[in-house]
Amino acid sequence: MIARTLDEVLAPIGDGAVLAVPRESSGAAMAATRALIRRGVKGLHLVTLPTSSLQADLLIGAGCVATLETSAVSLGEFGPAPRFTAALLAGQIAMRDATCPALHAQLQATEKGVPFMPLRGLLGSDVLAHRPDWKTIDNPFGDDDPIVLLPALKPDVALFHAAVADRAGNVFVGTQRELITLAHAAQKTVVTVEEIYDGDLLRDPLRAAGTLPGFYVEATAVEPRGAWPLPLPDRYGIDAAHLKEYAQLAANAEGFAQYLDRYVYEKRAA
Repeated sequence: MIARTLDEVLAPIGDGAVLAVPRESSGAAMAATRALIRRGVKGLHLVTLPTSSLQADLLIGAGCVATLETSAVSLGEFGPAPRFTAALLAGQIAMRDATCPALHAQLQATEKGVPFMPLRGLLGSDVLAHRPDWKTIDNPFGDDDPIVLLPALKPDVALFHAAVADRAGNVFVGTQRELITLAHAAQKTVVTVEEIYDGDLLRDPLRAAGTLPGFYVEATAVEPRGAWPLPLPDRYGIDAAHLKEYAQLAANAEGFAQYLDRYVYEKRAA
């Protein structure tokens, strides 16, 4: 359904929820992220598929995250993610190191309704020593052929931003197929969109193949430029000047507090 307000959409994301979000180039719901910070959500287990940047750094810096499961958090060309780095060094968040293929495999296991997914590429890596929930076994169909088993990962809520939804709640994700994996794996999916399509996306021959059916979506809300300052595929690019400003301000706790006052609490970001 199309919700009336952003807060209605975000109601399923409560304290302690396992929240899954996509990488920044797939449609990060940044307006929703700022709304969660304003609400003061706490204790999130944040899962990124498979990496994150400003979204994770903001949530961590604002004290919303207790556990982070990711393969990387970075501001890319703008440098390290400062609040993530500070929280990790201070022991303020629990870290579950992962890899890009591992996170995809764990969510795909839930998507397929199986308890685990095998993955070979982790063998010989240091990450296995830090993930006791990942099990190495002998291939039952071969001799001396180890394989790693990854448990299925089922988020409470998946959250992302997309270009368009129709009034039945169908959401067009285009080529960003990981968003469909997120929605299939999560118990609930909430989405913000740029605009509403007056028609049925599933009956549009040009869009049907890239549309997430509405029965996977708990609620959607219209939030123009809802990924800003991050990009939205085929709509707008990254706001490089803003990311540079964020990297400078968030380098210390005082500057980060100024950023929150300026762009999260005092006025609506645009």
